Amino acid sequence: MKSGERHRQFPTTISTTSFVKLYILHLLNSKSYYGNRLKDEISRRLNGKWSPSPGMIYPLLNQLESEGYITGHWDEPTKRTIRIYHITDKGREHYNVIKQMNKSSFDDSLFIIRNVLKDIYNIKI
Repeated sequence: MKSGERHRQFPTTISTTSFVKLYILHLLNSKSYYGNRLKDEISRRLNGKWSPSPGMIYPLLNQLESEGYITGHWDEPTKRTIRIYHITDKGREHYNVIKQMNKSSFDDSLFIIRNVLKDIYNIKI
């Protein structure tokens, strides 16, 4: 941040959409998932404190697939009910780029939260 510059967003500058996109690619980097399972896995890993909506997950999956970062196939092509997603090599490269790009936002958020807990609640983490 430059001298005199103000941050208006608190506590992080990463958008919810960017956060969910990063998390989707993170999960797909280790194994394949279908949409609802991705949503549930993010919620589980965040201890149920927050969960992306299906209305966010599915458009992001479509976008990531159209950009070539993931591929999907129907578990049962004749029924077309469950689409399983896999990360591509291009998706792995993109994941590594956005992971590094957003790290400072998460570091800044953690710093702010730690200091608020220490100053206001006298809790050290």
